Amino acid sequence: MSFQRTMFRIVLLIMVGAIHGPTDTAIAQQDIGAERPNVVMIVIDDLNDWVGCLGGHPQVQTPHIDSLAKRGVTFTNAHCQAPICNPSRISMLLGQLPSTTGHYFLTPGFRDVEVTRNAETLFQSVRRQGYRTETMGKIFHASADKPSFDLAQRSKGIRGLPKKLHYDLPGSHPLWDWGQVDFPDEDQRDYHTASWAAQRFPELAKADQPFVMAVGFYLPHVPIYASKKWFDLYPMDELVMPTVPEGDLDDVPPIAIELSKNMTAPRNEWMIENGEDKEAVRAYLASISFVDHLVGMVLDSVQKSGHSDDTLVVLLSDHGFHLAEKNKWAKRSLWERTTRVPLLVAGPGIANNARCDAPVGLIDVYPTLLDLCALPQQENLDGHSLRPLLEDVQSPWQHPAICTFGPGNHSVHSTDYHFIRYRDGSEELYDRRSDRLEQYNLANDSSMSSVLDEHRKWIPQNDAPMVPGSRGSDSPLYGESNGLQKAMKREK
Repeated sequence: MSFQRTMFRIVLLIMVGAIHGPTDTAIAQQDIGAERPNVVMIVIDDLNDWVGCLGGHPQVQTPHIDSLAKRGVTFTNAHCQAPICNPSRISMLLGQLPSTTGHYFLTPGFRDVEVTRNAETLFQSVRRQGYRTETMGKIFHASADKPSFDLAQRSKGIRGLPKKLHYDLPGSHPLWDWGQVDFPDEDQRDYHTASWAAQRFPELAKADQPFVMAVGFYLPHVPIYASKKWFDLYPMDELVMPTVPEGDLDDVPPIAIELSKNMTAPRNEWMIENGEDKEAVRAYLASISFVDHLVGMVLDSVQKSGHSDDTLVVLLSDHGFHLAEKNKWAKRSLWERTTRVPLLVAGPGIANNARCDAPVGLIDVYPTLLDLCALPQQENLDGHSLRPLLEDVQSPWQHPAICTFGPGNHSVHSTDYHFIRYRDGSEELYDRRSDRLEQYNLANDSSMSSVLDEHRKWIPQNDAPMVPGSRGSDSPLYGESNGLQKAMKREK
């Protein structure tokens, strides 16, 4: 450790003691000789479990993410806390459940309402305690939160097209499209983000101040565009389509179907009739491989810098994505296809090439990074540090993963089961061990009464009311979503 960084840490610990009192200081002083790790957080938009190390699709090619998995811990039972972008990211970065804050839908932003206007984000917390924070790409739902970063670079490059390639029905949402594009990868917005991160990391690593670099990729979020080289990995005549059991919705309550309707996404019947289901699946796979390549650019920079041994890498997605499963496209449901996300952590003190099936959530990222960076915990966080599981994946874990879509609609994941309870009292229960497609709803099986009772106790009892200006549910259950178009355009 350099003399400057040692002195920096001593001064920082004195400051922490002044703010938090002797208990936190004593804890921090136990780590006085250890280097605080740098952190690279990679956030991917709309990526489900179609990653090699998670086995979600038999053909997907993600060598760089898979390589990261071999260096750390892969959480195979990780879930978001809300199945759409804005509330998922708010929940993760504020460390509070939607049922705590009242942020359930695409709008408003957390700085726009009184209840969370002055909330401290993960990045603010580490920055206040001596870390430098920088970002580019999509980390928050819209633009970067200025108080969270020392430097927030705006993404540049192409994301959309003047004319749609496949989904050009009159009135369709401007972001919804997919297909092969003929412009170079280097012109894509996500490539610019990866290039910035790859160049910036070694510069930051030379300094004596620890840092958090947040890198956000838009793909495979719509529009799902990638160049020919990535489409060539998945020949159309060899494409494996998702399994969609016939009558899969016959045993789910009507409210489940109503809640998961998404008026901006194409209807599954239209996709099949027009042969666009295969086109979209191929584009999704191609874009995943493209993003994996970009992840590789960032990871290669970390490796070549010589700082991989003192850098934590956290890779995650904000929620999953349906590709015809449950007769549906996009996210916006409480089924596992939407709630399950990749969550990989690698770095100093982390087990190597390990897989953990404990039910964890993005809500746990905030307390985990504070713990791994030897920073005091915040008292108002709803999640729990994953450090015990990162050191030993067999460590006891007593917490389920909870996902929420609108007040009163909650999903509870345990190690063996997935339980859903809706605002009208309807329920679903699936056995994760034998029914990963969630084809058999066991909620009405009398033999499962004890399992149901065990999971019901985790349902939030007092949902916070929707924050003022909540729009973007796009569901008749919550009224007409007249703010949806505006909210979606903010993602462009």
